[in-house]
Amino acid sequence: MARRPVAWVAAIVLFAEALGIVFLNWFLGLVVDNQDMSLAGLDPQAMSVGAWIAGGLFGLYLVLCGIVLVRTAIVDRAPGAVGRILLISVAVVHGLLGAFSISLVGWSSFVFMMIVLALLVLTLVAYDRHEQGEARAAGDTPAQNGAATSSAPTTP
Repeated sequence: MARRPVAWVAAIVLFAEALGIVFLNWFLGLVVDNQDMSLAGLDPQAMSVGAWIAGGLFGLYLVLCGIVLVRTAIVDRAPGAVGRILLISVAVVHGLLGAFSISLVGWSSFVFMMIVLALLVLTLVAYDRHEQGEARAAGDTPAQNGAATSSAPTTP
């Protein structure tokens, strides 16, 4: 299976998306600042700085998820617990953004978000199946993996 190339492609896409998000929020912050726009009496300067900070934080989040994918592709092993949580969270974010983008931006953005979601899920599932297959090939049983087994029937 093509686990490594999928992880590499997903990492590259997340890096490109991080750049796009940072650029978009920088641009929106400039527009708000130059137009002297205000929303419900908020200071335009505070709104533009908020857009820049939000773009930077979301961009860093995407870069961090991309780094987890690069590490996964290099070592060809499933990410650890923290890495898996990061990848699951970014997959959920892409699913939600895809759902919102249909009505706000259009079908092309929805398709892009679903492609990124598919790459993330495929990476998670492929490495999970690979790790389980290696454990079975090594002859590990649930008792050897630390799972509790009981031969006595349980009755209430």
